[in-house]
Amino acid sequence: MLLRAGAGESVPGRRVAVTGLGAVTCCGLGADALWDGLVTPSIDGERRVPEFDPQVYFGPKEMRRVDRFAQFSVAAAEMALAHAGDVDADPWRSGVVFGTGVGGFETLADQVQVYLEKGPRRVSPFFVPMMMPNAGAATVSMRFGWRGPSETITTACAAGTHSIGAAARLVASGRCDVAIGGGAEASLHPVAVAAFSNMTALSTSGVSRPFDRRRDGFVIAEGAAALVLEDWDRATARRAHIYAEVAGFASTADAFHITAPAPDGAGAVACMEQALADARLRPQDIVVVNAHGTSTPLNDLAEATAIAKVFGDPGPLVTSNKGVTGHALGAAGAIEAVASALSIEHRLIPPTYGCEEIDLEIHLDVVTGSAQSWEPGPVLSNSFGFGGHNGCLILLPPD
Repeated sequence: MLLRAGAGESVPGRRVAVTGLGAVTCCGLGADALWDGLVTPSIDGERRVPEFDPQVYFGPKEMRRVDRFAQFSVAAAEMALAHAGDVDADPWRSGVVFGTGVGGFETLADQVQVYLEKGPRRVSPFFVPMMMPNAGAATVSMRFGWRGPSETITTACAAGTHSIGAAARLVASGRCDVAIGGGAEASLHPVAVAAFSNMTALSTSGVSRPFDRRRDGFVIAEGAAALVLEDWDRATARRAHIYAEVAGFASTADAFHITAPAPDGAGAVACMEQALADARLRPQDIVVVNAHGTSTPLNDLAEATAIAKVFGDPGPLVTSNKGVTGHALGAAGAIEAVASALSIEHRLIPPTYGCEEIDLEIHLDVVTGSAQSWEPGPVLSNSFGFGGHNGCLILLPPD
């Protein structure tokens, strides 16, 4: 990972190891549940996290004062740290960067209803700390007593990827020895669903079909994911299991439209190219692209156009996890980063569930049907959000 030193200059940063993985998804709790759901897909309908019990992570009183998205944040972070083993980091050199698209939306919607029905005096005094988007990162940092940077990135559907990239740069720069990067979302509220539906973003069939000719919108989901990112030398010294290396990250903007992607994919192209440069890789080095692949007509076509411009034909293998996980908005990129690390670990590429007939306008080598074995190599994970926010991560197999 390269760090900017001055005008036109870059210097190598410290290597960043992924030593812990946590996931809270519609597939279940934990990275293993996510992986099982991706390689043996069978899910349809609402993408809600099943059997999540906040009392596992919070006391009865505290639980009522933490929005569901922040509960997910803590759960994913705890899982990731458990995966990482005995991190034993200096709290002043340990950071948290957690993204979200909308933060405590359920709390916001519920308290507005309380105000309308019962008046201002009945609005909860915990409304603001439950609603604020930074509650996820703040609650995670307080849970572990980590006193380094504690930050929130809110860039719609790119937030999870941006947060992991920012956390990785804290480690690469030497500011932190360990950082947790991730994202969380819990906005399956009727108001949010109605809003996305009325803007014709959601699938009317209720089926997520990335890159398929019949795709008609995304399936909204909730969930969270987190990665423990650690200085490589520190991780190897304590003999941690390393799942992957974060080698490259980039962020760009389309500067085109508040919801629609730029049709020519210019912002996405630049983002992928800058991530490659950050990782000091060539396009032909990328073996797999974990695509944003939301199942919306415009997004999938724009992303496919951008991938083809960067990688040519034939390009790398392409997969999208959203056929299984749905679209968890600000958590999506974090979930897909965990999936990418697991793909390296298990030496399998999950299929793009729901994609049966690839759109004739999309010229990508999409993995469909069943999981495909591979010799792990560099993986590019894409996230593109409302507002024209683009984020790309590159993960390498550990060496």
